[in-house]
Amino acid sequence: MLASMLCWGSWANTQKIDKRWRFELFYWDYVWGLLACALLFGSTLGSTNPASPDSFFRNLNVASARSLLEAFFGGVIFNLGNLLLVAAISVAGMAVAFPIGAGLALVIGAVINYIISPKGNPVLLFGGIALICVAILLDSLAYRGLPGGAQATTKGVGLSLACGVAVGLFYPFVAKALTGPNHLGPYTVFFVFALGALVSNFPMNYALMRRPVSGPRLQIKDYFKGRMSLHAWGILGGVIWGIGTIANFVASYVPTIGPATSFSLGEGNTMISAIWGIFVWKEFHGANDRVKSFLAIMFLFFVLGLSCIALSPVVH
Repeated sequence: MLASMLCWGSWANTQKIDKRWRFELFYWDYVWGLLACALLFGSTLGSTNPASPDSFFRNLNVASARSLLEAFFGGVIFNLGNLLLVAAISVAGMAVAFPIGAGLALVIGAVINYIISPKGNPVLLFGGIALICVAILLDSLAYRGLPGGAQATTKGVGLSLACGVAVGLFYPFVAKALTGPNHLGPYTVFFVFALGALVSNFPMNYALMRRPVSGPRLQIKDYFKGRMSLHAWGILGGVIWGIGTIANFVASYVPTIGPATSFSLGEGNTMISAIWGIFVWKEFHGANDRVKSFLAIMFLFFVLGLSCIALSPVVH
């Protein structure tokens, strides 16, 4: 869960390496990175015991149509949410897009996942979520305190909120695919999930290229104008997110943890991304003392909230 939190909060740095390379073009390489990661881990760690019913290739062969469709549809919903997230990052930056988008996703996903599989101490789990919601509010207040922050917030927050709804809805489909007769294992579910993201990216991302949230329209030929290094960063971004997701699915598969706790702690990526945005990309450069106070208290509430969530599976 900690590995997933770190990876989910760090992959977006690869999008910011070159600001001239539009996020729509970056995202084509990103989804190929997801699929490459799924194949790599499925054929290695997912295949260490070929006799196991959860072994990657055997599991794919015997999985029910229901589980396959749930994992695939989960990938489609995730892809919509993640496209909105990278759009929000391009407009408002990591320190704003992640806390709002991932924070809303945390609330929606945790509640639905807990209904599907009620595991973990509910007081600690939802108490931690409440503390993180306060941290999200503080982050938004800090951003609005920046010169020009309120103006940039309108579109950025709108995209972040839409992203949060979609990302919050994808994980329950994965949770369902991991349970029931002839269910998928964590490595197999991620492979089918990645296929859903890749297939859905063709109509979704192309629509964003033709009707962009900012900047001129793009054409497919623009993608092939990029340097190899730019394409490599996009693939790396997909691989980093994929590693975090596989780690999260594996944790969710552990009976004592369950999807609600695993997803909730993974969504601590909000704090990781805020650290990148504040200290590396200097998105709050020039902030006054009031804004800095909001940020300091925000991190405190994040740490307290994540600690409660982390303890929820072991405290009864």
